[in-house]
Amino acid sequence: MPELPEVETVRRGIEERVVGRKILSVEVGRERSVRRVGKEAVIQGLTNTTMVAARRRGKYILCELDSGDAVMIHLRMSGRVLVEPVGTKRPPHTHVVLHLAPRDGQADEMWFVDPRTFGEVVVYDPEYEGAVLPELAKLGPDPIADPFDGAILARRLAGRRGAIKPLLLNQHVVAGVGNIYADEVLHRVGLRWSRTVDTLSQKKIDQLALVIKEILAEAIESGGSTLEDTQYVDVEGNVGSFQENHRVYGREGLGCLTCGKTFIRRVMVAGRSTAYCPRCQR
Repeated sequence: MPELPEVETVRRGIEERVVGRKILSVEVGRERSVRRVGKEAVIQGLTNTTMVAARRRGKYILCELDSGDAVMIHLRMSGRVLVEPVGTKRPPHTHVVLHLAPRDGQADEMWFVDPRTFGEVVVYDPEYEGAVLPELAKLGPDPIADPFDGAILARRLAGRRGAIKPLLLNQHVVAGVGNIYADEVLHRVGLRWSRTVDTLSQKKIDQLALVIKEILAEAIESGGSTLEDTQYVDVEGNVGSFQENHRVYGREGLGCLTCGKTFIRRVMVAGRSTAYCPRCQR
């Protein structure tokens, strides 16, 4: 699933390639991709409007329209947003198409492609955001878009119990962190996935918050992580490169690049894969 760095890379692509261009017409194929508000609401809500801004909260892309409405895009497991010239062959599972006004003589289409159809495109009135997208109000702080430090993280963890990794994956605690970056963060901090949150000192929580920000920022600058399935690409179809910097994720059985003394292990916990170094992470 694309995580914060991948979604931020897509957001930046939309900002560069789509914001400021009029949407001339809209096609909706698979209605599951627009299930929250329906096909007609998406077509009517986008046609003859212009995206004027693109922002992000966690894994949600939120674009403002000059009509006063907004559009939310969530990639979920397999979603992609691609911008290609008119006439380019569309890939399978292209479920929503925005026909964009030409820019510098180039007519383009913006595609929402989603093989597994868990993703969504939602057009809505921001005045009713709480009713249409109630999950947004429940998100924790976004480590890149919002103020975020050890004190803020400590407040989000206060009163919670259990292992640290599931809490990092909890979008109500921190918005945008997923399996890849939770593993990389915990390795850099030197914490095992199973370490319980009540055993963490404030100093360790401060370090954890700092490393979350650092790794997410580094991944954004690398265009995110594209794994072997190559499902994630940016809006121009380019792969990310942060996977080349992974220390644990996807490296099961390989030597630890940090200590050089043992091998990366992988365990399944509650249906989720977790990679770690048994020597570096206590």
